[in-house]
Amino acid sequence: MKDQIKGITCIVIAAIGFSFMTFFVRLSGELPTMQKAFFRNAFALLIAVVTLFVKRERFEIKKEFGTDILFRCLFGTTGLIANFYAIDRLVLADSNMLNKLSPFFAILISIPLLKEKPSKSDIIATVIAFTGALFIIRPTPGNMELVPALVGLYGGFGAGTAYVFVRRATGKGAATPVIVICFSLFSCLLTLPFMIVGYVHMSPVQLAMLIAAGLSAAVGQFAITTAYKYAPAKKLSVFDYLQVIFAALWGILFLHEVPTALSIIGYVIIIGVAVVRWRMALLNEK
Repeated sequence: MKDQIKGITCIVIAAIGFSFMTFFVRLSGELPTMQKAFFRNAFALLIAVVTLFVKRERFEIKKEFGTDILFRCLFGTTGLIANFYAIDRLVLADSNMLNKLSPFFAILISIPLLKEKPSKSDIIATVIAFTGALFIIRPTPGNMELVPALVGLYGGFGAGTAYVFVRRATGKGAATPVIVICFSLFSCLLTLPFMIVGYVHMSPVQLAMLIAAGLSAAVGQFAITTAYKYAPAKKLSVFDYLQVIFAALWGILFLHEVPTALSIIGYVIIIGVAVVRWRMALLNEK
């Protein structure tokens, strides 16, 4: 029980860290999405390299999991760019919630990639979660935020697909710091040309906000990694949705953003089905 409490504490810290990451990305202002993504990943790359050095692990990419790491990088990077694009154009809580659809996308992607057959409850949960997403996306011709919402939805898809490839890679022996370094380096290399072409001069405040975003993301990454050392994912995953609550709070307090009634309905549906899956996993364990 003590370990579970430690795990929950760590994942709550991770939720705060990631919510602050999205908050600081928004506060960095009118900067190109690629520029924001580059600086966020540059800090992550630095921290991952230092971690690998401190742990004295070898940087090795074996043939068995090289392709898995490549696709993890591809989907993870495009998902991150999509998420950053949505953060700048949607209510902060909306962009965070769409990104939190990643576990449900992972259920679908695991079918062809991991040959995992989802249970009936998983299929029902996924259908309900995507129904909730419709309240956030609001696919009507008059919705001016439809395109950013769809891009944000792809962000969730990219993240969910990336998680599946991480599971494949680690299952074949890939070390976590190696995967993080590859992802961060790939992201920097992909966004660098776009950043150079469309570079916008940053004020000291904007640079400070991007640094804060990178540090917040690092806190979130380390905290969530530590959390799953104390307890399995099925006991902790639901607490990750606190990120949406924190993001909504920062948006209301500092950005004067109030989610629409339809968006709130969507949050309740998606978080509700996540809670039900979490409870079922605990009951099945007993």
